[in-house]
Amino acid sequence: MSEPKPASAARSAGPRYIFPVLVGKLARFATRLRGGGGALPGYLTNKLAPSLLSTLANQFGYGVVFVLGSNGKTTTTHMISEILRAHGLNVFTNPTGANLPQGVTSALLADATPTGRVRADVAVLEVDEGYAAELADVLAPSVILSLNVQVDQLYRFYETERVADMMLDASSRASGHVVINRDDAYLSKIDEGAMRAPVSYFGVAPALVEASAHGLANAEDTRSGESAVFHEAFAEVTGADGRAVTAVVDGAEVSFTLPAPGMHYAADAAAALAVASRVLGDAFRGERASAGFATMAPAFGRGEVIPLREGTDDEQVEFVMFKNGPSLQLNIDALSGSPERMLMAIDEGTPDVSWLYDVDLSSIDRVDVVTGEKAFQLALRLEHAGIPIDLVEPDMEKAVAHMRSLEATSRGRQSWFVNYELMMIGRKILGHGDQEVARR
Repeated sequence: MSEPKPASAARSAGPRYIFPVLVGKLARFATRLRGGGGALPGYLTNKLAPSLLSTLANQFGYGVVFVLGSNGKTTTTHMISEILRAHGLNVFTNPTGANLPQGVTSALLADATPTGRVRADVAVLEVDEGYAAELADVLAPSVILSLNVQVDQLYRFYETERVADMMLDASSRASGHVVINRDDAYLSKIDEGAMRAPVSYFGVAPALVEASAHGLANAEDTRSGESAVFHEAFAEVTGADGRAVTAVVDGAEVSFTLPAPGMHYAADAAAALAVASRVLGDAFRGERASAGFATMAPAFGRGEVIPLREGTDDEQVEFVMFKNGPSLQLNIDALSGSPERMLMAIDEGTPDVSWLYDVDLSSIDRVDVVTGEKAFQLALRLEHAGIPIDLVEPDMEKAVAHMRSLEATSRGRQSWFVNYELMMIGRKILGHGDQEVARR
């Protein structure tokens, strides 16, 4: 990578962008007053100034990093950002999962001055796989990370191999480095000769994967029928005990504590370490990366802990977000025992829930409440698994009221397994409807 320019040296986008930037900022202010999301401001700004996005992206001295993957994008984006901050960089990111073009623009609007000047050294962006190549042509990323290919959104993508092809197609546009999961049956078969940039691999030691109940839940390669191609890893998880993890990065050992337990989080951490090392080059320090993990809160809605009742910490809610079978399975595998109090929620944001029957639910003893528009479909799956349910209540607010009416747990914590949309609604009901669109 070329010598980075400091954020202070970044130039404004120019006076011609003042009007569209102001329109976008006003739209963002209005939508946040209503408690809405961040897509509309970006949509309006992109319509008014189609070239603004690339102009803003060109100002980051350490470049733009893309994070792609079926699962783990938000968590890994958060990890990379915190590691880079621990090294003294000013980081721009989109931590709430605004990963479509209009969402990325909205996030940048939060950071940009009225003249279109950004104030960060590097951008770390999670990007939707379906838009990755298109956005790469606009944002010219220096590093592209592909986390995994897992069975997800078949109603949208139809086949998992299409998602792999999208990631690898986007990766060919990286100018500095490509970072790939060597344990993924699809991604590990990358054609390095088709890439503009050198390829680095991350992974988890085979013995750790084998010891995990369901491995890493990566999709099988139905195209070739072959397993992952083994590569030496630039960053590899070599030890894991709960949240305590040891990894080797470029030959040096790094020990750290994860923000939440689970082998999938350990794999995400290896990916984050590989990316941070490639962004920083010789300036990367393992002890600073460890310090970044030490102060790292869970990513938005992913292991995030919020008080059940405002103004008191007597009972907490841990949000465990899932969006497909692999993410639900890996989060269940990470449980140290069946939760003492458990809410499960799924709604129309997950159109096809047939994958519930592929998930091993045997670690769950009982569920207090099943809620959401698809509560009865979820309840039927739990019934087939022989798991008792106290209440099926499709209305999330009523379900939360029921959880609040229950006796306090011995650990002072409830576990809420929710899909994305109900995670947002649940946070709002608990008084945390604010969502940060951008963070530096």
